[in-house]
Amino acid sequence: MKAVLNQSSTISNVTFVRPAKFYLSGFSNITHVTYFYIFLCFVYIMTVVGNVLLLSVIFLVKTLHTPKYMIVFNLALTDLCGSTALIPKVLDTFLFDNRYIVYEACLSYMFFVLVFGSVQSWTLVIMAYDRFIAICFPLRYNSIVTKPAIAAMLLLVWVVSLSIISCLVGLLDRLSFCGSLVIQSFYCDHGPTYRLACNDTSLNYTMANAVFIILICFPPLLIVLTYVCIAIALSRIASAKERVKALKTCTSHLILVAIFYLPLLGTNIAALTSSLHPNARIINSTLTHTIPALLNPIIYSLKTEEVLNSIRKLCKNSRLTNIA
Repeated sequence: MKAVLNQSSTISNVTFVRPAKFYLSGFSNITHVTYFYIFLCFVYIMTVVGNVLLLSVIFLVKTLHTPKYMIVFNLALTDLCGSTALIPKVLDTFLFDNRYIVYEACLSYMFFVLVFGSVQSWTLVIMAYDRFIAICFPLRYNSIVTKPAIAAMLLLVWVVSLSIISCLVGLLDRLSFCGSLVIQSFYCDHGPTYRLACNDTSLNYTMANAVFIILICFPPLLIVLTYVCIAIALSRIASAKERVKALKTCTSHLILVAIFYLPLLGTNIAALTSSLHPNARIINSTLTHTIPALLNPIIYSLKTEEVLNSIRKLCKNSRLTNIA
């Protein structure tokens, strides 16, 4: 197997042993696992339909061309791209038993999944910022939360995410893989991949921890901080009716945050603090990566009156056009 899979490359007089292919071992020895793949296929189809619908509505309805819906548009786009980067390849790998993946393709796979996950995470922070300004500084909202300001924030998120993930994945290229080539995950996950290396991985370990803190731990802390400030601001409002009305504007965002971060943090904490079965970790991680992208457009379509009204308006205009 080594003779077939291993190849060497020399850079600056240092020899790195790089595999031609890795082997993805996820979903091993799970009974009736085909039903899970069918479920993932359904999740992907509904994710594409939901997010394309939300993107189309925001694009077509000019009243939604606001800073708030620029953020929602970005989230829907990253949900769509993230699911497309992950689910079709997972189905191809395990449903059709194409478990070998070329080294370069593996790194590209890892890069795109992590980039879109990072952008999703920080987009939720920008959403929290939008709600924070709207409730704590309502009179200054239109002057602070402007289209150029939100565009700059979103651009910064993309640039930082691309830079950090490029470094994280690029550091794998300095590792030698001279032992096992079996990645114990459902995709080319960073941790299970770099741990297969037979040379020093301390830099990769440090970078992985830094990325975990920057992309997974820090964003929810910022979101909690914004909601503490929002809670303080709401407590100063005399009318209970006004407090409830202001809080209702945050419900969609709070649901999105709970769906995205609770399973993600729960799975990682369980993996670090207990002997979580590999199959349980893999299934939990799969759902954590895929379910938020499915639910986000549903929540924004059903929980947001502006989007519902815009969908009704588009349907009404479509009927009138057909009649004419």
